[in-house]
Amino acid sequence: MSQNPDKLHSSEEKLSGLEDDQEENLDNSDQSVRKRIRQSAPGSHRDDTPKSSPSRPVSIEELMETAKGVTNMALAHEIVVNGDFQIKPAELPEHSLEKKVRDIVHKAFWDCLEAQLKEDPPTYDHAIKLLGEIKESLLSFLLPGHTRLRSQITEVLDLDLIKQEAENGALDISKLVRFVIGMMGTLCAPARDEDIKKLKDINEIVPLFRAIFSVLDLMKMDMANFAVSSIRPKLMQQSAEYERKKFQEFLEKQPNSLDLVTKWLQEAADDLAKLGHEMLPPYSSDGATGGASTLCFTAVQNQAYLKLLKWDHVNRPFPETVLMDQTRFLELQLELEQLLLVGTVLLVTFSAAGPALIDVPGFAEKIKTIVKVLLTGMHLPSFNLKESLATVGEKVCAEVNSCLSQHGFTPFSSEREAVLKGQIQAVASPDNSICKLIDSRIQKFLENYLASSHQKSLPAIPGGLSPIQRELEEIAAKYIRLVNYNKMVFSPYYDAVLGKILTKEESQIVGRSEES
Repeated sequence: MSQNPDKLHSSEEKLSGLEDDQEENLDNSDQSVRKRIRQSAPGSHRDDTPKSSPSRPVSIEELMETAKGVTNMALAHEIVVNGDFQIKPAELPEHSLEKKVRDIVHKAFWDCLEAQLKEDPPTYDHAIKLLGEIKESLLSFLLPGHTRLRSQITEVLDLDLIKQEAENGALDISKLVRFVIGMMGTLCAPARDEDIKKLKDINEIVPLFRAIFSVLDLMKMDMANFAVSSIRPKLMQQSAEYERKKFQEFLEKQPNSLDLVTKWLQEAADDLAKLGHEMLPPYSSDGATGGASTLCFTAVQNQAYLKLLKWDHVNRPFPETVLMDQTRFLELQLELEQLLLVGTVLLVTFSAAGPALIDVPGFAEKIKTIVKVLLTGMHLPSFNLKESLATVGEKVCAEVNSCLSQHGFTPFSSEREAVLKGQIQAVASPDNSICKLIDSRIQKFLENYLASSHQKSLPAIPGGLSPIQRELEEIAAKYIRLVNYNKMVFSPYYDAVLGKILTKEESQIVGRSEES
């Protein structure tokens, strides 16, 4: 199991500046983990890191420009690697001064509008201003080809005409609002149909105006998120080039900035050698790689990325080129550790119950839900895994017996219950053979997923992992997105480092063969 994230040390100080400015652009969950990482970080563990030269005076303009560049890079990076990235409305903290002031101002505005509309005759100054804002919002949703809709909005929401009607007592505000709601229904995403339907049920003008603006804000978010998804493919290439350029600039100032990457890739190459992989295929014609084929480079890189899912974040600095995504790799690691326990408990349960419950609809999902709930917070210092697994055993046995009885099977005897509970509690042991088996199959699946990441067909799920297939594939998809983007940015550096590593390995093999 990985160490508690609250105790994480920072990776190499030399890239911490890039990471510091990134966190403001990330989701709240991502922010909290990043903050915990840095709050507990005492600094670099490497005493032999060369000290930087005395810093030169930096102007405010340079500082602001650098901060802006890093922030933009971090935001672009977030959009590219996070397939679920969405722009969300800003929410002020409850009971905060900002929220109190905003609520007071909004209430005063709407109270004023209501007072104007209740006058005899009604005053429409505020209402007309709101109609003008609504008009601008509706027009902003239109594409260049929406000529007819543009004409309709401009004609019906003609503010000069509306003012004249208001002055002559001929303004039908309800009619205009109905037109607005109808146009919103035409322009909104299907997900907002229900919100539009609710608008039609509001009869009072002021609450209706408030609701209209609320839905318009949601529509603006939908439009912005659609734009984000549309630009992602183009942004990916531009962001990769930009990050590579910035890293190269940094590398020129700090020539030792690939030390951790070199060690990381060397360990991956050593791992493959120990596993009996063919590190040095027959000589090829691509002199740039020193005789090693692209397949070999890819195999070492894939092994290196797999190592990031078992990383000791407490005691080891993270490789420089993946430092920007350390939090993401940590989160994937924690998700996999929980999924490992869930998968192990499911395998133990189905093995104990025999074929009776395998095909019962919803049974596996129910057990998964129980285990996930009881393992919530399993990486917190206060979490007691053995006690939680004891509770899991009790709940699982009760669910198994209930399901057996409902489907006409004999419930477990007390002896069989005791055996199943003991097997579930044994999952807490690092040496548990079933847990190790599930872990090796998960790693093999991810390895195959990496190898086939550019193919349309996904690798087959290894035996015993079917109950957690959906969760495993979701994690794998996030993992592959992260890995592929990192490769896109840093492949030239990896190739250069691996060229030296594999050439050295080749020389050692040739030397040993000549001696023999």
